[in-house]
Amino acid sequence: MTPAALALLGLIVLPPVVFVVATYNTLVALRNHIGESWADVDTELKRRYELIPNLVETVKGYAKHERETLERVVELRNQCAADHGSVVHQAGTEKQLVAGVQRLLAVAESYPELKADRNFLQLQQELVNTEDRIQAARRFYNGNVRDYRNKCESFPSNLIAGLFHFEAHDFFDVDPAVREAPQVDMAGHRP
Repeated sequence: MTPAALALLGLIVLPPVVFVVATYNTLVALRNHIGESWADVDTELKRRYELIPNLVETVKGYAKHERETLERVVELRNQCAADHGSVVHQAGTEKQLVAGVQRLLAVAESYPELKADRNFLQLQQELVNTEDRIQAARRFYNGNVRDYRNKCESFPSNLIAGLFHFEAHDFFDVDPAVREAPQVDMAGHRP
């Protein structure tokens, strides 16, 4: 083969090879970002799981007649902590836990002494902070999933994703258990 023929062959073969390698590497990087950001979500969820027993114990001291609600929240917390299934499955169990925590906080509204309890207010504030961190981690994770899905579904990179069997990832969609911190006046009780 002449040098001119080799150069022409290189010009024909090299760009597609570079495209395939670059696209593959981009998809791998995006998939790794998803894994990393899921680890951040998981860390924050574990933080929530550690707070819930303390919150339940504090409420239990005041709301002795709410045993079923308290037991259900603990059961849901344990179920979520043990769930290492798909993102969609975990989102389902997390939604149940969020609903349980919301019921627990609604129970607390019925007990003025509990609403004024310093330990309860501190735990509730910590839960708010944790929910904010979960939502930030969730947004970061979902952003990485969006970028990955866009790359996997856009032409021509979808051809590379299909050729190398890059699997779809699901969004993690869970509302926070509590959206805002309790309001405390200077006398130490909530309005």
